[in-house]
Amino acid sequence: MSEKRTVEAAGGIVYRIVRSIGSMMAPLSANDVEVCLVHRPKYDDWSWPKGKLEINESHRHAAVREIGEETGFPVALGPFLGEVEYPLSSEGKKTRHTGRGDGKDATKHVLYWMATQISDDDNWHRREAFGPIHAVDLGEVSEIAWLSLDKARKRLTHSTDRDMLALFVDRIEEDALKATPLLLVRHAKAEPRKQWDGTEPHRPITPEGAAAAYALDRELACYNPVELATSPWTRCEQTIEMLSWQTKRERRALPPLTEEAFERDPQAAWHCFAEQIKRVLETGNTMAICMHRPVIGGMFEHLRPLCATKSLAKRLVAKSPYMATANAFALFLVQTEDGPRIIDIQKVTPIVY
Repeated sequence: MSEKRTVEAAGGIVYRIVRSIGSMMAPLSANDVEVCLVHRPKYDDWSWPKGKLEINESHRHAAVREIGEETGFPVALGPFLGEVEYPLSSEGKKTRHTGRGDGKDATKHVLYWMATQISDDDNWHRREAFGPIHAVDLGEVSEIAWLSLDKARKRLTHSTDRDMLALFVDRIEEDALKATPLLLVRHAKAEPRKQWDGTEPHRPITPEGAAAAYALDRELACYNPVELATSPWTRCEQTIEMLSWQTKRERRALPPLTEEAFERDPQAAWHCFAEQIKRVLETGNTMAICMHRPVIGGMFEHLRPLCATKSLAKRLVAKSPYMATANAFALFLVQTEDGPRIIDIQKVTPIVY
């Protein structure tokens, strides 16, 4: 018996803030948001921008690319929303229901993120790291519409899309409209200590590590990092060097985040990292920081109490190696009366082929 086919896809709810002058000082709410819907003439439906993954493409990359192709807007990903699965034969039908159907039909599996437009300047900076985005033809998407949440709920054709809108509203209640990601990166695979004759700070990444670091750039670009920082040791510098070159953005050295400095003064390392969190929250700029395995473990100890839920905190693993080499975590931060809070954590893994 042949295995049932699953078509993988990704997309998102692109939103913008619309506020009157008189309400500028009030907290953001669902009433201050418009979302972007697309009309597909093939199905005569209104839905969220989405599309199928290309070969060797991650869901997050496909979400940014497909949104860009269908709306014309360059976007960066925000907090994750959820996923749906439905029989492929029900694509475009108003009676679409979630689930795997009768077990014979191929299914479509779609992951969704919150997403916001980025500036033309930011899009120029990230274009080489992310890759090309080509507009779809009019036969695929004929119209886009910015609508309030109430109007969007009425305009959406499919119940599965309305379910995703409900998850979007839940995220708004978690202050997700104010969330900014900090990308915590572990350096790529380095030459083994026993085989390296030089000093520890100058131990480089391997060719395999270089390939993974290059592939990771494509994933990090989905979040539009505009600030880059790193431990000044070679293996961290080399991991983030390509992203710096591709985006034409300078990288800052953070000496307290080397392995040696962390071992000598863990509190100073945390103070340095906490200052970067403060900077992200004050500027609203996404930052990528590259560091070492033991330093990451030390930062996790301080980050777990900042997580909004226990399930989020568990994603920051409590035992070594904490995360794989050339991997990252996107930590979505919001400022609260009690200090910084992490409302979402996304694991970022490169696809090397």
